[in-house]
Amino acid sequence: MLRARTLLALFCVLSISLVAAADASAALTARGSARQVQVTGATPGAEVVLARHGKLVQHAKAGSLGGVVFRDVRPRRGYHVLSGGQRTGAVRVYTNRPAPLHTGTYGQTLGEGYQYLTTRDGTKLAVDVRLPGPIDKGPYPTVVEYSGYGYARPSGPESGISVIGNLIGFAVVDVNMRGTGCSGGAFDYFEPNQALDGYDVIETVARQSWAMHHKVGMMGISYGGISQLFVGQTNPPSLSAITPLSVIDNTATTLYPGGILNTGFALSWAKDRVHDALPASPTGGQPWAYERIQSGDTTCKQNQELHPEAVDLLTKIDENKYYNPTVADPLAPVNFVHKIHRPVFLACQWTDEQTGGHCGDLASRLTGTRHEFITFTNGTHIDSLDPVTFNRWYDFLKLYVAQQAPGVPAARALAPTIYSAAMGVPNVNLPDDPIQAIADYGASKSAFEALKPVRVLFDTGAGGSVPGAPVAGFERSFDRFPLPGTYPRSFYFGRNGTLRDFEPPAAGEDSFTWDKAARPATSFVGNTGPGGLWGTSPDYTWKQNPEGTAVSYVSSPLGATKTVVGPGAVYTWIKASVPKVDLQATITEIRPDGKETFVQNGWLRSDARTLDRRKSTLLEPVPTLRERDAAPLPAGRWAKIAIPLYYQGHVYRKGSRIRVQIAAPGGDQPVWAFAEADPKGTAKVQIARSSRYPSRLVLPFIPKVDVPTPLPPCPGLRGEPCRPYVPYANR
Repeated sequence: MLRARTLLALFCVLSISLVAAADASAALTARGSARQVQVTGATPGAEVVLARHGKLVQHAKAGSLGGVVFRDVRPRRGYHVLSGGQRTGAVRVYTNRPAPLHTGTYGQTLGEGYQYLTTRDGTKLAVDVRLPGPIDKGPYPTVVEYSGYGYARPSGPESGISVIGNLIGFAVVDVNMRGTGCSGGAFDYFEPNQALDGYDVIETVARQSWAMHHKVGMMGISYGGISQLFVGQTNPPSLSAITPLSVIDNTATTLYPGGILNTGFALSWAKDRVHDALPASPTGGQPWAYERIQSGDTTCKQNQELHPEAVDLLTKIDENKYYNPTVADPLAPVNFVHKIHRPVFLACQWTDEQTGGHCGDLASRLTGTRHEFITFTNGTHIDSLDPVTFNRWYDFLKLYVAQQAPGVPAARALAPTIYSAAMGVPNVNLPDDPIQAIADYGASKSAFEALKPVRVLFDTGAGGSVPGAPVAGFERSFDRFPLPGTYPRSFYFGRNGTLRDFEPPAAGEDSFTWDKAARPATSFVGNTGPGGLWGTSPDYTWKQNPEGTAVSYVSSPLGATKTVVGPGAVYTWIKASVPKVDLQATITEIRPDGKETFVQNGWLRSDARTLDRRKSTLLEPVPTLRERDAAPLPAGRWAKIAIPLYYQGHVYRKGSRIRVQIAAPGGDQPVWAFAEADPKGTAKVQIARSSRYPSRLVLPFIPKVDVPTPLPPCPGLRGEPCRPYVPYANR
């Protein structure tokens, strides 16, 4: 600290004599924010000091564009910044509390089209106001779509769905998060300032003359859905409702499933965010922002000054291989969705190839709202907009944002065009919806609120005229989640690769060679968008494990059709030739016709096998992934592990058999990968199956579910590849 104190003293002396002579064209500027001080105008590479009452607080070198962001600053008045002989005036740092210090900033006027919206700390966000008709024909029911993608791009949003919002009569305000595109500030993955920005956007938009009822909803899928959970917890007074689609429950369950780094989609997505947060240039940042700058947008150019100060997301990922609650808890919506008090429409897929199948964990945590409507289904990332889900989403928006009876959506006639473009599936229409037939607003809302809050679409892909179309075989609705009557059923590992209804009475074990190199990298080799993975006939190459690289256990044929909804686990005893081994469990259905359907996976890093007793249940074990709890496998002794399974909603037909397989991670998920799985070479893994060391599969069975449909076509279920069943002999 001696060097820092010396620097501060030197800056104090220099500031007295040199500040008056500073170049006004490069004036040092500081502004206070939520637990931050943001600095611009410094000389690139120069030392910048944050001080308060003559005492050093922090210091850093200015970035390539002369900016610095001091983070984790204690909320107080009287901070000032010194650099290059200049000293700023005093600034105030405030807390992360949602309510602003003042509401004057919300008086900004927004017109139609591209522009900038100023948040409470002075950051200018790029927004594009997209109206469904002339501005003078308003007001219009209004929603905000918010993410770090290029939503505000004037030519149209990147990965956004505002065109659908406009088609159903809503004004959509597309917003780029701070530190991305033409927005000012520095990017950090879902930092508190992003949620506060969302609060400010809602309050500013609600005050516009064209915003109906001066209330605003939120819409969006994936990134634009997840952001709603973060903003929703702040409960802006003018927020009417949120509609998160295809979201995560916890950053860790997508980035580190079971504690194993997802080097496929999750890591590549993080790399894209790092690239998009760079200053706009021919080689970095978002291309549309560079085009804006080249066309003379001086605000966009000035807004790049803090972009180099983005948090290094890849380093952050690497430094948090174990669960660090200080870092990870605020990034887990499951920890804070109970704070959301506005109506919520949530839709997720058990087999979402991008965000993963753990969104179901949110359903029981939405306790702060009186109006939650949740739809779950198998399917791909886009299937939260399948026709029946679209209808309910539309009804929800009309009832809770527009405050109108839904009526028939204007998009109905365009549905085939929309689904052809979005999924690559032709001839998809919206089904009839009884809520839309009720003309009176009050009556339609009462009818909607009489619906059970949790709906599960079963066998999506099997309900249309063409196998693989986004149509469910049937649906069932429930009062809550976990579903009423859910009970655990255990299947014990037995001799000759069997799953038994009771513990095996005699000692026994199976073994396999853990070999990451033997696993196929992915089960899908085609386009992951429209007409590919999202189409009716995805190009799956779902391969069997090479002989000796897995263990497999199969139940007897089921005597009756059984329904499973929820998570589950594989509890097993293992020995390994190495102190750490990463494992993947795969659950499949062996059908009476000799085909095998993928259902779900689970993962575990063995050194993080300790269970969190405060959170774990038989159906949902929660491994303790903190570094302090990590423990190597005991050499030469059995160790009990629990591989948590991700959520499933699957009907196992009468005569089918349930299969569980354990191997090295990889091979089943379309775009997830585990290139850094341990160990680095091969290892011998033994699985116990005895009364002393009972290994078993536990699944959440649901009683009394009427299943009106036959065995689905194979292939045909969306997100669930199908292949000929090949028996696997354990060693």
